[in-house]
Amino acid sequence: MALLLGLAILGIYLFRNITPQQESSGLGRVTSAYITVAAFLFGALCSGVAGYVGMWVSVRANVRVSSAARRSAREALQIAVRAGGFSALVVVGMAVMGVAILYAILYVWFGVDSTGTMKATDLPLLLVGYGFGASFVALFAQLGGGIFTKAADVGADLVGKVEQGIPEDDPRNPAVIADLVGDNVGDCAARGADLFESIAAEIISAMILGGTMAQRCKIEDPSGFILFPLVVHSFDLVISSVGIFSIRNKRDSGVIGTIEDPMKTLEKGYSVTIFLAVLTFGLSTRWLLYTEQAPTAWLNFALCGLVGIVTAYVFVWISKYYTDYKYEPVRTLALASSTGHGTNIIAGVSLGLESTALPVLVISLAIVSAFWLGRTSGLTDEAGNPTGGLFGTAVATMGMLSTAAYVLTMDMFGPIADNAGGIVEMSQQPESVREITDVLDAVGNTTKATTKGFAIGSAALASFLLFSAYMDEVAAFAQEPFKQVDIAIPEVFVGGLLGSMLIFLFSAWACAAVGRTAQEVVNEVRRQFIERPGIMDYKEKPDYGRCVSIVASASLKEMIKPGALAIISPTVAGVIFRILGYYTGHPLLGAKVVASMLMFATVSGILMALFLNTAGGAWDNAKKYIETGALGGKGSDTHKAAVTGDTVGDPFKDTAGPSLHVLIKMLATITLVMAPIFL
Repeated sequence: MALLLGLAILGIYLFRNITPQQESSGLGRVTSAYITVAAFLFGALCSGVAGYVGMWVSVRANVRVSSAARRSAREALQIAVRAGGFSALVVVGMAVMGVAILYAILYVWFGVDSTGTMKATDLPLLLVGYGFGASFVALFAQLGGGIFTKAADVGADLVGKVEQGIPEDDPRNPAVIADLVGDNVGDCAARGADLFESIAAEIISAMILGGTMAQRCKIEDPSGFILFPLVVHSFDLVISSVGIFSIRNKRDSGVIGTIEDPMKTLEKGYSVTIFLAVLTFGLSTRWLLYTEQAPTAWLNFALCGLVGIVTAYVFVWISKYYTDYKYEPVRTLALASSTGHGTNIIAGVSLGLESTALPVLVISLAIVSAFWLGRTSGLTDEAGNPTGGLFGTAVATMGMLSTAAYVLTMDMFGPIADNAGGIVEMSQQPESVREITDVLDAVGNTTKATTKGFAIGSAALASFLLFSAYMDEVAAFAQEPFKQVDIAIPEVFVGGLLGSMLIFLFSAWACAAVGRTAQEVVNEVRRQFIERPGIMDYKEKPDYGRCVSIVASASLKEMIKPGALAIISPTVAGVIFRILGYYTGHPLLGAKVVASMLMFATVSGILMALFLNTAGGAWDNAKKYIETGALGGKGSDTHKAAVTGDTVGDPFKDTAGPSLHVLIKMLATITLVMAPIFL
């Protein structure tokens, strides 16, 4: 699919206009087309490799964690964290390396800044294809992975737990292998590609905005502003490594009661990482963003970074509050399960809806304060207008993602611990070993939920940046200012409606895909239990491969429709309204409609993703809380109601929700790549 889309982009770029700046620097249509397509395919390849590395590590680490759990809880925690850390560092390192390699090749190839050739400030615009390639693969990895993992999970739970009354990860369940494989596909491969794409898109948009601002302010050497994002994320690799290594193996007796809460251990590592992030961010701003024109500007930008780092921390805390069973919301949800399945669903939906409020307030405060800090930095254009506002927001996004490697470590830790629990259950280890992996698994559930919160927050800020970069690009192509979008124009308002509708339709198709595939798994598992009665007495072995092949083929087939909707919608809307604008005398109508579509889709997508992720995570942990023995424990009517809630929440939190924050960034990168055809 990436190859097909690459050919389509090549065709579009060969017949489109180029900007006067590109023309003056000797960059022709053909060169521009081939560079964009090569960047797109390179981004797609790197994103795929990032996901593959996550899978490769987790399927080798899970059995080691199971083995370590027989010796001590602390050792199991350390191995799971370091395995997750290795994957995370590879993902972030590849995002930085990919952009750096492309930038360096183009810099040398065009002989940048030598007389009469291209300027350094024009280079980042040629990298947008890389971001689009990364988000294209990330969307399909997230969609396909989500459908795979949740169809297997729902099928295994409904027949195994509810109908047959056997425990989770029991080897008698024919869908158990598909379920455990799904954890890796959905959480390691998909989230790896997702955060890879977040970082790549944010680096490129920040480079574009930094270059544009340096040009407007006539800064002599703009390289500091352009390369700043690469330096920040290079430091991320160092400080996150320190955070990961701060979780060390101290001797403990292995009895679960004697070890400290693994969540506290992970949070200590996160605190170390955040402290180092503040220091390195301050040093980077002083080193790269100091300019004689505004000697104190670097301090303002350092404060913008601090805003981003604080936002990341607050987001992680809010996600934890709404999804961890130590806190009130999940306990209230568990209590609602005691009166039946219906009250559990009502409580879960209302919790998810309520959980959108605090994150939105935090994002709003972060965007406004970072914009204001950037605006008052003292950097002005020739007319004396302040120009640092948008770059301030870009710096805040970098601040938020400056601990991305550690946050991704916490996420990758989840499926490794979950798989370890499955291996312990299937190899019939003593109860004390299962207790250790259960604690790690419950912590992994919370860290997965917090990572999703973090990913949504960074997606919101990154989309705002990409949107601004899109408006800059339209202005460059149209040779006229394009600073605001008026939604009082009927066509522009319609574009907004279409953007919001796209989010709901995409979510519906993603959830429906899980439902359809889960039905196939349920029927297959029931068939095996009927046709092979010896399975329940361990006399016959279930056919695990059949369930794996059902979910694998279904996920590949089912992800095409929602994915195609995401790619085709903005392009079709832009072209139709461009033609309409041509005949009605509104030359920029296509670009304005797409901008409106993008804005509304971003706003709706963030709210919808917050709702889906938090509701799903809370339902899951309410079930886990009851399984600890609360409110009747495993097998009770309360537990059965909680299992229903968890089943409903599965496609919410692992398919539709995570796919949405990839979708909103992909819409932004598509519009950036396709901008010339809307004019």
